[in-house]
Amino acid sequence: MNNKHGTLFKNLIKAYYDDNFEDTVTSLLSNKDVDKEYLSKAISFLCGVDVDYDDNFVQNLRKAIANYEIRHKIVHKVKECSMDCMDDSGKTMCQKSCPFDAVLVDKNANRTYISLDRCTDCGFCVDGCPTGSILDKVEFIPLLDLLNKENLVIAAVAPSIIGQFGENVNINQLRSAFKSLGFTDMVEVAFFADMLTIKEAIEFDHLVNEVDDFMITSCCCPMWIGMLKKLFHELLPHVSPSVSPMVAAGKVLKALNPNCKVVFIGPCIAKKSEAKEKDLIGIIDYVLTYQEVKDIFDSLGIHPEELEEDFATEYASREGRLYGRTGGVSIAVTEAIKNLFPDKSKFLKAIQGNGIKECREILTKLKDGNIDANFIEGMGCVGGCVGGPKAIIPSQEGRKLLDSFADNSEISVSLDSHWMKNILKKLDMNSMEDFKDEDKVKIFLREF
Repeated sequence: MNNKHGTLFKNLIKAYYDDNFEDTVTSLLSNKDVDKEYLSKAISFLCGVDVDYDDNFVQNLRKAIANYEIRHKIVHKVKECSMDCMDDSGKTMCQKSCPFDAVLVDKNANRTYISLDRCTDCGFCVDGCPTGSILDKVEFIPLLDLLNKENLVIAAVAPSIIGQFGENVNINQLRSAFKSLGFTDMVEVAFFADMLTIKEAIEFDHLVNEVDDFMITSCCCPMWIGMLKKLFHELLPHVSPSVSPMVAAGKVLKALNPNCKVVFIGPCIAKKSEAKEKDLIGIIDYVLTYQEVKDIFDSLGIHPEELEEDFATEYASREGRLYGRTGGVSIAVTEAIKNLFPDKSKFLKAIQGNGIKECREILTKLKDGNIDANFIEGMGCVGGCVGGPKAIIPSQEGRKLLDSFADNSEISVSLDSHWMKNILKKLDMNSMEDFKDEDKVKIFLREF
């Protein structure tokens, strides 16, 4: 969100914590110089809901928050703009930012609008719009009611989180920060990526047997999957039927404790949309971005760098942590294939799409049979998740810190993680052979 919306978001959080939320919203809207329609829409979006302005706006807002539904669209245009940012080719900045050509111009009304058929809720247009006319919903205030009660609420953080809240803030201080916010615990999604590394390696062994065979990994990126679904549907039979690490985290945590709520923390607006896909509803309860969490920490005076460390009992491997940047999935799965299927590993040729442009080029070549690779990885953001639209630090800095964090992991190879094996045993998965059992591995499966 831009600075204006960030300040408004912080004020709303503080007001909610100080129990003067309704008075604050009323005061904001009482200013005779503000555009009440736009401000009320911005306020409702920053509260995770969509409420139109009227004389009962504050009461309706409270009611909508209390009855929050996960089944809603994420990215919306909240006000009209002058389209002054249009370039010589006739494209606005939001149009240029959209990888799916979902922002269109109504020439009769001289305004842009978002096509519901084309939009994947990736959120690139939110950052691309210079006027703040496009917003994504923020789910923190509906989540607050859970955090304030005695619920089991787990923060599941993406691998790219390291360094986002300060170069010297380590993973154990981040756990303390989330606990001080009201979360019961914090886990690394990389820990569940380790499970998917094995799943993907076994999938490769199953799918790639001839020189012309290939496998498209479905791990990590909802924009990659969105592009396959919308633009390259004929390639879907070659997509590994695996859930993303985020979804794996939610499914495993809820299998172990059905009463828990899981909140994903990452750099990606598109993850909000992934959590709301029909076949995934209820697995991840809320999604927050790094930028949103930073605003929350700032507004509540939480300083991760000043907190004591809170150590975990499960640790992710180097491989799982590398999922946070382009090429990380390929590295992890390649190493697993070498360990599990040494005879097959010599045939492995991996390629990565780094950013939407490269992803589209690779899939076009793949469709036309003009690619020399059999394991295809795609990341919609340049650099991978470290380059996500809601990352706080630059992509290159994020990758450097992530690589260092991964290289210093206590466990290097996912197959060697006894912590992961202990959790898998609780899921009745006691050997690598169990990853070939469709019933046992169902927790990691998804149909495209």
